Amino acid sequence: MHHHASRRPERRLPRAKNNLGALLDSRRQVRQKRTEMTTRLILVRHGQIEANIDHRWNGSTDKGLTGQGLEESRRVAAHLARTRPGVEAVYTSPAERARSTATLIAAELAVPLIVAPGLAEYAIGILEGESFADLAAHHRFFEQADADLTWAPPGGESLGAVATRVVATWRKIAHDHPGSEIVVVSHGAAIAIGLTVLLHDSPRGWPRYPLRNASVTEIVLDPSPRLLTLDVVEHLE
Repeated sequence: MHHHASRRPERRLPRAKNNLGALLDSRRQVRQKRTEMTTRLILVRHGQIEANIDHRWNGSTDKGLTGQGLEESRRVAAHLARTRPGVEAVYTSPAERARSTATLIAAELAVPLIVAPGLAEYAIGILEGESFADLAAHHRFFEQADADLTWAPPGGESLGAVATRVVATWRKIAHDHPGSEIVVVSHGAAIAIGLTVLLHDSPRGWPRYPLRNASVTEIVLDPSPRLLTLDVVEHLE
């Protein structure tokens, strides 16, 4: 009797060891999978500003939100808190219109807010404040930007430069938060240019992705870029 009692634990021991090994292995796999898992970027365009009503280009021009823009930001913040409670951080362009929108989202989600200069809007120098109609017709802005990716209006940026910095910023954010959901608050042209590069290998023709104020667009970058949703605004209706 005594003999059996002392032998039984010996027989059990290897199995217990194996179970522990299996447990550690599965934990390791979970960790590895999380590292390999792709990050979901939730791209939000800032709320309305005066220039949006007037169809004028405000790139580096720094203006605050309108009353409606503030309300749109509140709504997108509430929507994200309800539908994306797992968000780890909010990144924002330094512009006031983006920061105001992002601040409300970060507060609603109770996550850190990080300013990323690479998310800024396409700055067009002496053409700032011009109407989209005049930019197209009189200044041939879109035509010139598409024809030569290194061309920039005096005091502004080239389409190529904007594309490079936006995509590099998105990739860095994804790299710094593996397997997470991250909100990225930016601008109409900047987001559209980033999407066009990732999905079509060139920033040319970016106006094919028009984005409304406080809209939500979701992408993953790895293993290859995929657009999950585009310009969602149900939360504003």
